[in-house]
Amino acid sequence: MCAHDVMAEGNAEKDRQTGRKMEKSHDNAQHEADQNGDEAEPNFSDPEDYVDDVKDDELLGDILKLRPQKAIGSDSVIVVDNVPNVGQDRLPKLKNVIRRIFSKFGDIITEHYPEDNGTTKGFIFLEFSSPANAIEAAKQMNGYRLDKTHTFAVNLFSDIDKYTQIDDKWEPPNPQPYKDFGNLRYWLQEADCNDQYSVIFDGGEKTAIFLNTSSEASVVEERKQWTETYVRWSPQGTYLATFHHRGIALWGGPKFEQIKRFAHTGVQLIDFSPCERYLVTFSPVIDMRDDPQAIIIWDVRTGKKKRGFHCESAAHWPIFKWSHDGTYFAKQSPDMLSIYETPSFGLLEKKSMKISDIRDFAWSPADNVLAYWVPEVNESPARVTLVEIPSRKELRAKTLFNVADCKIHWQKQGDYLAVKVDRYTNKNKKVSLWNFELFRMREKQIPVDQVEVKETITAFAWEPVGSRFCCLHGEAPRISASFYKIHEKGKVELVKTLERKQANCIFWAPTGQFVVLAGLRSMNGTFEFVDTADMTIMNVTEHFMATDVEWDPTGRYVITGVSWWSHKVDNAYWVWSFQGRLLQKCNQDRFCQLLWRPRPSSLLTEKHLKDIKKNMKSYSKQFELKDRMSHSKASKELIEKRQQMLDEFNLFREKQQERYEEERQSRIDLRDGLDTDCMFSVEEEDEEVIEFFVGEEVIEVNEFEGE
Repeated sequence: MCAHDVMAEGNAEKDRQTGRKMEKSHDNAQHEADQNGDEAEPNFSDPEDYVDDVKDDELLGDILKLRPQKAIGSDSVIVVDNVPNVGQDRLPKLKNVIRRIFSKFGDIITEHYPEDNGTTKGFIFLEFSSPANAIEAAKQMNGYRLDKTHTFAVNLFSDIDKYTQIDDKWEPPNPQPYKDFGNLRYWLQEADCNDQYSVIFDGGEKTAIFLNTSSEASVVEERKQWTETYVRWSPQGTYLATFHHRGIALWGGPKFEQIKRFAHTGVQLIDFSPCERYLVTFSPVIDMRDDPQAIIIWDVRTGKKKRGFHCESAAHWPIFKWSHDGTYFAKQSPDMLSIYETPSFGLLEKKSMKISDIRDFAWSPADNVLAYWVPEVNESPARVTLVEIPSRKELRAKTLFNVADCKIHWQKQGDYLAVKVDRYTNKNKKVSLWNFELFRMREKQIPVDQVEVKETITAFAWEPVGSRFCCLHGEAPRISASFYKIHEKGKVELVKTLERKQANCIFWAPTGQFVVLAGLRSMNGTFEFVDTADMTIMNVTEHFMATDVEWDPTGRYVITGVSWWSHKVDNAYWVWSFQGRLLQKCNQDRFCQLLWRPRPSSLLTEKHLKDIKKNMKSYSKQFELKDRMSHSKASKELIEKRQQMLDEFNLFREKQQERYEEERQSRIDLRDGLDTDCMFSVEEEDEEVIEFFVGEEVIEVNEFEGE
């Protein structure tokens, strides 16, 4: 109800009260007139005993709430410390800077700069037109960095009383009890280096953690209603994140105990920093202007909120992109790139990078280097730029012409950057030329090579370890897969092109060399396993209607799956070797999602890895012996299992025979004394011999052998 409606309602109530008074006065006057026999004049005065019991709060309660409240004048005053000490000659310039910074929070009524011998003392007092403006200024500007040597400390003047009442006797806080969650990286100590993976099935009702073993996966943990939507592993596999209406929960340790909770109602999307120190959550809740709640960044170890951000749209998630070590994170907005630093979570150098018409950017996976591109505007060409952070030094720039679109692809080790460029070749603005701009990041002045492709590029992927990449080009059914290699001497070689492939996705093994060309969803789940060492196709197979492909962290296994979220039939996941040999078929009821548990980067140096590869023959003997023992163990377990089943059957058979003998007399009585069991004695049973074909051996005989 608006103020106008409230006033109208209040006036109507007053009119009703006045009407009651007038009616009462009129009745009194009429009564007197009836007694005197004369026509009475109207009397609008209240009787002597009348008491007006209608209060103003009942009539105008909502309006009275809006009246100015009694407040102390100091509530609108802030104290700003760490202001530069200047003399009278520089004081006007300092005042202009202070007004420009603080006037955006409201009107400044008065300002006071204390002086000592003609020089400011380093703190000032500012009075705003309302306490709300002062509170907002103190909240937003506390910690503001004016220059390299001055960072503001802003407080409300009314807080002085609060701080003066603090007891001088300090009492140490009570220590919080330490809760041991066990070794959070215990799974890395598995003797056979088997990895874990999470599975959501039963339509999302159940979630389980499995240990991938050579024979059959074993259940590590299984729970009902563990998550409400889906789960996600942290980048190094330390935590398992589950989604709930009230927020996010992190689990870890040998027993998957709950480690932290992050309250964010309606959370839908999350993202971890590469170092696992911070968690970003998104919820489409009603955002507040003073306290942003759409995007929140949390400290994983303490569970505390570090900062909130507004969100206009989450169509492109993640909104924040992290540097490789979690030191910086950046956000793209129209004509601007905002880079924030941790742990302060403030803007780097207190200002954003103004980049007109920026379209996309990406961090290097190994260095604090940023790549971004801008399209052609008027007469200015398109441009791809590499920037070093935090210095913001431009390392390399490449101008491009007739550009329709660009896609940025970093190699996992940060040695190379590929920019896929879609170009116009005619005035009709139709894309008919595609090429790659390849940046050599480790060479002097970052040289750039170019590779042209005359067909539509549908997929691209770098080899995680190495200098090769693969791209799919063409249109069905003539889709080709081309493999390229970048040599140290500045030459890009086309290694081989595999033609007429039914594929729309490329999946490299985490260790390189092996790649899976997959035709997912619309291509009905076809797979080709390729060894790029000699470009041989190891196997061509199919998992009908497959929607997902996941390599394990070691590159030994591949899992393909048909998710219930995409298809309602044939839901299952299959486990393959890296050579394309089917190992297991796991038909989980309404299977939804499978994710391998990531591994942190190896602690071994390049020298150690070279020594291991050099002495691989000595290690391989140990592995072969262990494999034989595992196979014999598996055979022994199978024999024991079968023997157990036979023993159980024999025991059941003996019990039934005993029951049969116990009920013998009952059967004779029911059949009027006729013993029918003797009619089918064992002695009268005929022996039957069954023969079946086992095998055939063909021996060739020379027709001249007898001569």
